[in-house]
Order: sequence, then structure tokens, then C-alpha cells
Amino acid sequence: MPKFHVPPQVVLASASPRRQELLKKVIKDFIVDPADLDEDSLTLEDPFQTAESLALAKAESVAQKRQTGDWYLGSDTVVALPLAQGGYQQFSKPLDTADALSILTELSGKTHFVITGIAIVAPHSTVCTHAIAEVEFHSVTTDQITEYIQSGEPMDKAGAYGAQGMGAFLVKEIRGDFETVVGLPTDLVRTILQELDYPFESK
Repeated sequence: MPKFHVPPQVVLASASPRRQELLKKVIKDFIVDPADLDEDSLTLEDPFQTAESLALAKAESVAQKRQTGDWYLGSDTVVALPLAQGGYQQFSKPLDTADALSILTELSGKTHFVITGIAIVAPHSTVCTHAIAEVEFHSVTTDQITEYIQSGEPMDKAGAYGAQGMGAFLVKEIRGDFETVVGLPTDLVRTILQELDYPFESK
């Protein structure tokens, strides 16, 4: 019997349906195996390092669990509001509706950064980097925020909003890649895979 070479697969270490949809723009077939991490314990003072460290931890944890020669993709998105005294206030997913209200009230009328960390653990190499977008919010009322929270959309999203969904009403301007805000900058993912010589299927 002839032996057929089975190309390595990309394993997405995320349960996010938004990341899964975006990754389809880069790779037709991939495996979804979400990482199970205590993200709070991996949060660093620098939000840019936080995004990268969480992305890498996700990819590495699934790689260690599966123990295969596949390519593991981890991603994490952090919302960071610059503070007047220096540094940043970081926002991940809201803990509850009260937390979502607090986050969106804090972001209202201000400009914040959205940082999406990307980590790829390949059999021969590991790459970890991030993409940044600036997002300026409209000034919104408590009633508008409360109505949005009641939709349920903010509860599984970094910064408690989805710019690609109903949360678009909050956004005045995005400077940078929209996909970075959604959670997976596909151009960056494709570039890293190409640089690591990932064997894309021939079309």
C-alpha cells in the first residue's frame, strides 16, 4: 500500500466563533480545540505583553495536551485605555452586567487601544506578536449602554462590545485593521504562516 503524506493541520486554541469565521479566510480546514486557562493569572501590567502572553499560553497549552506535529494558533484580545498618569487600564471580558456597564461607561467618549496577540506554535518554531488598532467611542448615555447590555452581546467580548455587531453604534472611528478589533487579524496570521513555510493547500 502506498503511503500518503498527511499535511499538518492548524489547531485553533479558541472557542470564539468570530475567530473561527475569520480563520476560514486563511485556511479552509482546521481543528478547533479551545484552551482552558486562568487568564487573570496571566494578566501583566503591560497590555501589549498581556495579549501576547495569553495568546502564547493558549497555543502552548493545547499543543502540550494534543502532543501532535500540528500547528497551534492562539489569539487573545485586550482592550486598553490610556491613563492620564501613564500606563493603561485593561479590560477583558466583563464578569457580569454591572461590570459591562462600568467598562462601557469608562470607554464612552474616549479613545482606546485594541490589542490582539497572535501566537503560532509550529513543530520547528514559535512566533508570538500582536496587532494594534485605535478605537474612538461616541459619548453615549447610561440608558443606551444598559439597553445594549440587555441584548447579551457584550458579555463574551473583550471591552464588553462587538464592533461587528450591535456594538457598532458605540464606535465613532477605527484607526487600524478592523479584524484586530474583532479578534483575529487574518493578514498577520497569513504572513506568519507563510514565513514559517506552512504548507498551504494548492488551489
